[in-house]
Amino acid sequence: MKTTKSLLQTGALALSLLASSVMAAVSPDEAAKLGSTLTPLGAEKAGNADGSIPEWTGGLPQNAGTADAKGFLSDPFASEQPLFTITAQNVDQYKDKLTPGQLAMFKRYPDTYKMPVYKTHRSATVPAKVLEATQYNATNTKLVEGGNGLENFRTANPFPIPQNGLEAIWNHITRYRGGSVRRLVTQATPQPNGSYSLVYFQDEFTFRDQLKDFDASKSSNVLFYFKQRVTAPSRLAGNVLLVHETLNQVKEPRLAWLYNAGQRRVRRAPQVSYDGPGTAADGLRTSDNFDMYNGAPDRYDWKLEGKKEIYIPYNSYKLDDPKLKYSDIIKAGHINQDLARYELHRVWHVVATLKAGERHIYAKRDFYIDEDTWQAAAIDHYDGRGTLWRVAEAHAQYYYDKQVPWYTLESLYDLLSGRYLALGMKNEEKQSYDFSYTASESDYTPAALRQAGVR
Repeated sequence: MKTTKSLLQTGALALSLLASSVMAAVSPDEAAKLGSTLTPLGAEKAGNADGSIPEWTGGLPQNAGTADAKGFLSDPFASEQPLFTITAQNVDQYKDKLTPGQLAMFKRYPDTYKMPVYKTHRSATVPAKVLEATQYNATNTKLVEGGNGLENFRTANPFPIPQNGLEAIWNHITRYRGGSVRRLVTQATPQPNGSYSLVYFQDEFTFRDQLKDFDASKSSNVLFYFKQRVTAPSRLAGNVLLVHETLNQVKEPRLAWLYNAGQRRVRRAPQVSYDGPGTAADGLRTSDNFDMYNGAPDRYDWKLEGKKEIYIPYNSYKLDDPKLKYSDIIKAGHINQDLARYELHRVWHVVATLKAGERHIYAKRDFYIDEDTWQAAAIDHYDGRGTLWRVAEAHAQYYYDKQVPWYTLESLYDLLSGRYLALGMKNEEKQSYDFSYTASESDYTPAALRQAGVR
């Protein structure tokens, strides 16, 4: 027989879940701000007080530059020089516009870490159909299952005017990344002295509504499909990971399978979630560190701290230059910061704190999410002792020809070991992102994994 206390707790939980399941994002009057005082994705359209952040005027046009034969884009800002460079010697002048993680990097690498700061360009937008879906979502999408799923959601950006931290993080999780894409990317996990080896991946990523055989009348809890094949080194080549990312991960947890080329077997991979080990990452990232953050948000409490102006990596075309070698980028302690570009932007600050009774190697995470794209730009990770442990930065690039904001490189720095992970480099590959890639639902079945393996 339940005690009075347990009945009260159960009732409180039920009320909490009920409230989450019926809470619409905003009223129609509030949503009317989208496209007027707010951008269509929910950012403040106006610039800041001193003009260092300009007004958003629609983003770069699709002909802002040219694409070479491999699909690499020219840099629309190639002629610009840094306004100034932040170093360990002058960092105190700028600390009010830096994250704790960035400040820690200057302290950890005082002789080499720097941040070249350039003029701010609000370069990003998305296609009209995504903007239309965002407008619909603003008044229709609801959190369900205590905030761990979405209802009445279309395409991307469920909460362009977020009311809490959980809504803001769902915007990052579901943000537009081209709908369907194939990419060849490289990962490095350097030793403290800078020595490294590379792991090569072929990724395929398709939102369900972009499938060639998509049937809108067919009910499904899948948000998107992801397939990742390791192509090198030889000891890992042929291993393939398949993920069905579910929209409501309480109703149906993420489904994942792994094809092991050595065993020629397909197995379920429940470890591909939360703080399970990242693929071939040498222990330097968790599964939910991929894409800066991914997966079910149910293990954390999410608090929306508000907005602030900070320097974040942005318009990182220089870092994506196909003339660069990976050895030009990967250096001891951190990537070559001479190739980085930082700009002052407004970000949403969201604090994730591990719930009582839940398990994760990160007890707290501080998110800094770009207001114009809903991409996480920086995340600070704290261990169970409250020590700042890992610092993530995403070097954002706008693929203007396809109207897709995304990353050109994700970095995750381990302050304790002096090592780091760099993921997403493609400078030496035969192709940039291929947004013309299409797939059918049958391409993302466990049976298709064996065909994707190379041995």
